[in-house]
Amino acid sequence: MARKLLRSREGEDAHRVTFVELFFDLVFVFAITQVSHALIAHQDLETLGETAVIMMAIWWVWVFTTWLVNWLDPDTGPVRALVFTLMLLGLLLASSIPEAFGDKALLFAVCLATMRVGQALFGVVVFRGPRPDNSLNFVRIAIWATTTGAIWIVGALVPEHQLLIWAGAMLVELAGPRSRFRVPGLGGTPVEVWDISGQHMAERVSLFLIIVLGESIIVTGDVFADLPLEPTYVLAFLAALASTILMWFLYFNHGQGGGSDYIAHRDAADRGLVAQVAYTYTPVLLVLGVVLTAVADEIVLLHPEGDGGHGGSHGTALWAAGIVAGGSAVYLLGNLLFKRAVGQPWMLGHVGGIVALSVAVLLREQMTPLVFSWVANGVLLAVVLTDHHTHVRRSTEATVAP
Repeated sequence: MARKLLRSREGEDAHRVTFVELFFDLVFVFAITQVSHALIAHQDLETLGETAVIMMAIWWVWVFTTWLVNWLDPDTGPVRALVFTLMLLGLLLASSIPEAFGDKALLFAVCLATMRVGQALFGVVVFRGPRPDNSLNFVRIAIWATTTGAIWIVGALVPEHQLLIWAGAMLVELAGPRSRFRVPGLGGTPVEVWDISGQHMAERVSLFLIIVLGESIIVTGDVFADLPLEPTYVLAFLAALASTILMWFLYFNHGQGGGSDYIAHRDAADRGLVAQVAYTYTPVLLVLGVVLTAVADEIVLLHPEGDGGHGGSHGTALWAAGIVAGGSAVYLLGNLLFKRAVGQPWMLGHVGGIVALSVAVLLREQMTPLVFSWVANGVLLAVVLTDHHTHVRRSTEATVAP
């Protein structure tokens, strides 16, 4: 029975993203919207830190589900039951986000811990017969997930230190894969066990990023619908849409396809390591960058002229510029690390873009939020063009090489 739950390793079924997986992702549309709204409602450094922790936690439970289902057939009954159960818990998790650092902290922590431990225990049982090495891998993961789950719950019960404790829990979560889930007495998981479908992993992450970009468009459209049809607001609306399109280009124009091809042609022992860096760690920067940009877009849409250069009622000029530039810079950093992880050289254009955004923040007093938004878009456009030029040059060199 357990063997029948495994995904076929041959043909298109080995890489196909199923409808139930896409259905599962709908919960995370709501979760990401909740994260964006929480930061928009409370614009301060503490909430920014809380947003980063919550966003990483959401990403972590999603990406571990993706790893698990990469080995399983989502069209079988037990796997679908797992996915639907995780959807229920995920919906409860998402509903608690606005009060995750308040009255619903325990709900958030319990849902997160239950999802993480439940995923791992399911893997232990399913792989015990057909893939005992992977079953042992999930035993290690279950031990790590139980440990971090306890830390999440303790943080919820100690509100005065909740952010610090939850940040520590997230650091432990992040350390798990890098240590190969090493456990005393069991050692670490051999990398050969992480033999995955690279194309499936690449497509799942790409589709998740599309969801996040789509959420940014929803925020933009929702805010603009309530604004007067005046030139300033129209320019702010166009700036918001332009930033989303430029972010799409940065990842999907050349990076996504190259990453999928790269991991597909790696040896079985290497695919897991590539997926760990390129599709487990670095995408959280991409997601966080888009979420910050969605928040920045709303700030600019509501207060395009600021308040004499001081950021209007939604914060200081430094806050507005920092969110606009920070979202773009984090997204550029994520792209830089992703492309390096899938075999590309260090992209100097991305580094230059991050530097340019930092310089722009220093000159923020000379610009309104609307102007600053367009300046940030100009930097992203320059990186897109540089990236395209580099891709064309490398393709030409590869074609003419003997």
